[in-house]
Amino acid sequence: MGIETTLDGRQDKEYCELPKETNHSRSKKSRRRQKKSATVQNLFQTCKEVFASGATGFIPPPADVERLRLVLDRMKPEDVGLNPEMPYFRPKVNKGLPKITYLHLHECEKFSIGIFCLPPSGVIPLHNHPGMTVFSKLLFGTMHIKSYDWTADVPHDPPTNLHPSQVEPSRVKLAKVKVDSDFTAPCNTSILYPAAGGNMHCFTAITACAVLDVLGPPYSDPDGRHCTYYLDFPCPSLSGNGQSDAEEKKEVYAWLQEREKPDELDVVGALYRGPKLVEN
Repeated sequence: MGIETTLDGRQDKEYCELPKETNHSRSKKSRRRQKKSATVQNLFQTCKEVFASGATGFIPPPADVERLRLVLDRMKPEDVGLNPEMPYFRPKVNKGLPKITYLHLHECEKFSIGIFCLPPSGVIPLHNHPGMTVFSKLLFGTMHIKSYDWTADVPHDPPTNLHPSQVEPSRVKLAKVKVDSDFTAPCNTSILYPAAGGNMHCFTAITACAVLDVLGPPYSDPDGRHCTYYLDFPCPSLSGNGQSDAEEKKEVYAWLQEREKPDELDVVGALYRGPKLVEN
């Protein structure tokens, strides 16, 4: 997913009186904590190794991509201290899009790890990941994902079916839909690459959702990795591109136009309260 985020430093304080615990119950809880901590630590260590040579445009070797994917595929909400009943996931009662919460686990120049918490109807609008490889693991919930890649080998003319009030024809680029589907956890980790796999995507939460994101490398304006948002406009079926009718029916295109960061997008940082990772 990987939109730019800024932590606001706010921290919630929770007070409660805990019941007395026996040595046996404390031992069981300690083992569970150690197991969860080991899972998060394993994720960090794997990212550190996979993105050791990370830079703009770097794509890890297939074996490393598979190794990190397997680590993420096995992760569960409880591994990072999350459940759908937490305040981050409560439905919005008034009009407008709900607030999205970002939990920061780690960021360095090579990679970042974080979790997006979306209430029902939460939307992360269409945006890109320039020169980045991104792993997204849906921890729980049902989410609609729509993603695009730029077209490179499809001849096309500037759009004529769009009204000037909607779009400036000289500023749009043609993209092909990569994914346009609902996903329900547990499901496989999705992976996108600098020029493939659906580098530009939009997430819409159908139910409360949590998405664990790994970006390699993370956004960085000085390094040319700026998060750009887009409007998308349907494109009529293209013809004369040398494909058979059967192949053409499987492909959907759209015109994308850059836009400013949407005013309705509200992403706030919150303190990650799950098992800690040791940045060794």
